[in-house]
Amino acid sequence: MPTLRTSVHPPYAAYLRVYEPLAAFAEPERSYWQSYAAEGPRLGAVDEHRARLADLTAVPPLAVPEQESRDAFVHEADGVLYLCPWRTRLRSWLALSELTDELPPSLLDAVVPPVVRAQAESDWDRWRAQHPDGRPWILTSTWSIPVRWFLLFAEEEREYIPAGTETEVEGVVEAPGHEDGDGPGSSADAREESTGVKRSSAPVLRYRTPMAQARRRVARGFRVLRETLDAGPLVDGVEEVGRWLEEFHPRSLVELDYGGLVHAIPEQRLVADRSAEEVAEGVAALREGDPVRAGRYYRALTERWRRVQELQFAN
Repeated sequence: MPTLRTSVHPPYAAYLRVYEPLAAFAEPERSYWQSYAAEGPRLGAVDEHRARLADLTAVPPLAVPEQESRDAFVHEADGVLYLCPWRTRLRSWLALSELTDELPPSLLDAVVPPVVRAQAESDWDRWRAQHPDGRPWILTSTWSIPVRWFLLFAEEEREYIPAGTETEVEGVVEAPGHEDGDGPGSSADAREESTGVKRSSAPVLRYRTPMAQARRRVARGFRVLRETLDAGPLVDGVEEVGRWLEEFHPRSLVELDYGGLVHAIPEQRLVADRSAEEVAEGVAALREGDPVRAGRYYRALTERWRRVQELQFAN
């Protein structure tokens, strides 16, 4: 199916991704991913977004792809090959479930007609019965980043690459910071089929950490929050992320990518953004019995992200 070409930015969304080592995949999937990676970068996040936009603007719209994606983000570090499968079909079902809960019925029917929704829900029920342990490698958050995601990372794992930075990738040239094809600006249009230099059109802000570190931090953070705060969305959300991480190989990598949010946040604010450090300081304050200091960190963090989130209602 041809891909819709647009000049629009990627969705204003951030992503929490798990990259599993090749050894985590059983055959025949392991051999498939090994061949996939050997062929070099294929499509990027922008390509996935364009394909979904084409599906959703069709008449009638295709709320969920008919087939599961066979693409993945690829990363290599210290001689180890890591993959983060897109699983676009699974993530589309999950997104449709969230949309059903968030939109009023009349608007929901206009966006996704009831007959389309009913078919997608029927397919979803059948898939879940056949894959009771199915889970996505990618979590998505639009217009904001949940506080609990920052709990997984440390300030020294922060990576910021300004817009306009030049990078060179042998064979395929990608936007900087997204050599794996996993972020804004990483599209077929941004590639050159020979070695060369490519200048990025957008900044990149992301964190990466080993799975062991992410699990350790979320476990410690959950323990502190549970002991010092009342039960609620924050505590429950941290527990949910911890359970999600347990589904993956212990030698995986975990990545938080600001993704399309870099188009909604002025670059000078991205440079100054230290959200993961602020979350760590807030949790440390709670651990030390200083709820006042913890509250200051939390209010500053949530207020800053609230201003970003409110941009979705701007005309």
